[in-house]
Amino acid sequence: MAPKSKVAKSSATASPAASDPFRPGSAVEVSSDDEGFRGSLYTAKVVRRLPDDRVVIEYDSLMANESGSKPLREVLKLHQLRPLPPVETGREFKFGDEVDAYHNDGWWEGHITQECGDGRFAVYFRVSREQIEFGKEELRLHREWFDQKWVPPLEEEQEKVSLTPNVKSAAEIAMPAVKSAETAIPNVKSTKTMTPDLKAAETVTEKERFSVGTPVEVSSDEEGFQGAWFSATVVQVMGQGKFLVEYQSLLADDDSKPLREEVDNHHIRPRPPQTGVNGQFSQLEEVDALHNDGWWVGVVSEVLDDSRYVVFFRSSNEELEFQNSQLRKHQEWIDGKWITTSKAETVGGMGHVPSAPNDEGLLRRSSRPRVPSKRLKEL
Repeated sequence: MAPKSKVAKSSATASPAASDPFRPGSAVEVSSDDEGFRGSLYTAKVVRRLPDDRVVIEYDSLMANESGSKPLREVLKLHQLRPLPPVETGREFKFGDEVDAYHNDGWWEGHITQECGDGRFAVYFRVSREQIEFGKEELRLHREWFDQKWVPPLEEEQEKVSLTPNVKSAAEIAMPAVKSAETAIPNVKSTKTMTPDLKAAETVTEKERFSVGTPVEVSSDEEGFQGAWFSATVVQVMGQGKFLVEYQSLLADDDSKPLREEVDNHHIRPRPPQTGVNGQFSQLEEVDALHNDGWWVGVVSEVLDDSRYVVFFRSSNEELEFQNSQLRKHQEWIDGKWITTSKAETVGGMGHVPSAPNDEGLLRRSSRPRVPSKRLKEL
């Protein structure tokens, strides 16, 4: 998002050296905006601090070469680091929980969309639009490191460790229960295989759900637009899962007419229904905020007077203030249903099943070795 808020806060706030969580030798988790790694966190250690809020880190499980003999080192901005989150023992997960799932040597943010029994859960990943099943030992409650504290706050005193209990380093063993989505795995199903009872879903989608004239919302993977949905209308059904849409508020380059664009079925959904919340939201509730002509997913970080709210956006690490009229409850379009993950409630089944994740899905990419955006040659 282009404009920065005056109340934006960074996790890189300076602190005394004695309490600095990112001093050399510290164990940390690292986020990345590199293609194929968005939405993930990897464990690492701080090697040294550099000027201009930069830091040299060395990954625990990402390698710099094919042989896996040399850990990858990178120069990153301080805001891409956070301390290791505490480990909770005995947590019970449920439908709608926002979690991190351990997969391909890293932690990936998602939502529990199904309780499968025997301590296993289906997790939906918003960025890649995939749904994969995990054991509870491969999950943790998702938390943000914001303004020098964990959000949501900790419920009790917990120790910090580099990896989750019962999940060993990827250098020691392959993931015990979470294998590559490309392999055939019992109990690990794609979004398509987890909905066997709904047939001819793609036919229904193209000819009925997204027919010409249907109001829809469209997402984009372009830099600067990730995490936003824009209102549009279907102009033409092109077949093979592709549609021509005309945006409601985005204009063509010459500003003379509304922008028209071809999109695929991974980037289109119906307009979400009203949820009847009467414009009232609570702290830590997940919402969509109307900003720069689109709806951006965020979390209410502060409730102000006069129906105003401060919303934190993970993708840009910033806070902005909104009136309640500019917010709506966040919903996900999963398995033909609108799911309000923050309250674990389902809103209106719709008869559309997402097609199988494409082969370039985010969680299908191997993280070993990783090609860094900035590789250190001599450290």
